[in-house]
Amino acid sequence: MVIPYGRQSINDSDIDAVAEVLRGDWLTTGPYVDKFEAAIADLVDAPGAAVVSNGTAALHVGYRTLGIKPGDEIITTPMTFVATSAMAMHEGATMVFADVQEDTGNIDPAAVEALITPKTRAIAAVDYAGHPVEIDELRAIADKHGLFFLEDGAHSIGSTYRGRPVGHDADITTFSFFPTKNMTTGEGGAVVSRDPKLVARARSVRGQGLVRDKSIQRMPDTGDWHQEVHEIAFNYRLPDVLCNLGLSQLNRLAGFKAQRAVIFDRYVEALKDYDEFILPGKRDYVDPLWHLFPIRVPAARRRAIFDYLRTNGVWVQVNYMPVHWHPVFEDLGYKRDITPIANAYYEGEISLPMFADLSETDQDNVIRVLVDALTKA
Repeated sequence: MVIPYGRQSINDSDIDAVAEVLRGDWLTTGPYVDKFEAAIADLVDAPGAAVVSNGTAALHVGYRTLGIKPGDEIITTPMTFVATSAMAMHEGATMVFADVQEDTGNIDPAAVEALITPKTRAIAAVDYAGHPVEIDELRAIADKHGLFFLEDGAHSIGSTYRGRPVGHDADITTFSFFPTKNMTTGEGGAVVSRDPKLVARARSVRGQGLVRDKSIQRMPDTGDWHQEVHEIAFNYRLPDVLCNLGLSQLNRLAGFKAQRAVIFDRYVEALKDYDEFILPGKRDYVDPLWHLFPIRVPAARRRAIFDYLRTNGVWVQVNYMPVHWHPVFEDLGYKRDITPIANAYYEGEISLPMFADLSETDQDNVIRVLVDALTKA
């Protein structure tokens, strides 16, 4: 039997929530969209949210909402999935990669500030593994230089920083509800902002640019059917049926957080005395909802240990190859050596199974196989 590195947790309440919508009148955009958006906004203490079809769409909507345009530079991290950069590049931006902190894998604020130029428009930080970035430092840098601060919270809904929820402080925060994430809607995501005007714009961008607010329409007296398009945008809507699943999952989020914290602590206790492993760092002032448990092993042995784990039923993953190592970035002229700390982190990283329903028995098997790999791989 294979132990996956991540998986969704679905119970009868989730199934009932989906069935409730299927028995009703709305499948696409209906009342549960509003309810889900309100619940997300309440969770992160923000004025509002715009739910979208997936986490990549959330990033695209976020960048468009901020007005990112050709010629803008975005300073970001290489320790993430390619979508964090790709969606800004769809708007014509140029990505500038800052190095990361060695212990958390999160973007280094000092490295960010050193890369700011007159073309810099935004900082795009990622809460790697669920551990929030240095929000106060990045917020201060953004404010000092007149930049936008976008927080990619694909890993971190439910995490807090100095007692404040992720999603409260950035100009735009994006979430992902993919099945392996902290909660799921199957596919789905959200954009939140501390600025109600940005929330309204995000909702317009995800809804093909349609304007129904008569106060800003150019032809408001046409009739009640009337709607206008003021910009070419996208159809990134999340349907009612998935929004009610999201509401059910939000009700379970605190339980997911507690279960993942127990798993995290058991891994740390079992592995802390092995010099061959570097365990994930954690700041005293953060309370993560852990999405990943990234360990680092000797780089020269990473492939052998990885293969041994998978051969023995522990379906580990590597998160992530630095974004600028991908051939598409190499073809654009990016050099690998610009982020030596991120590169070293990647070269030894392996993500162990981490999900809310991971049993103690399965976790013990993961630990046993990992330790065996030290002598047998």
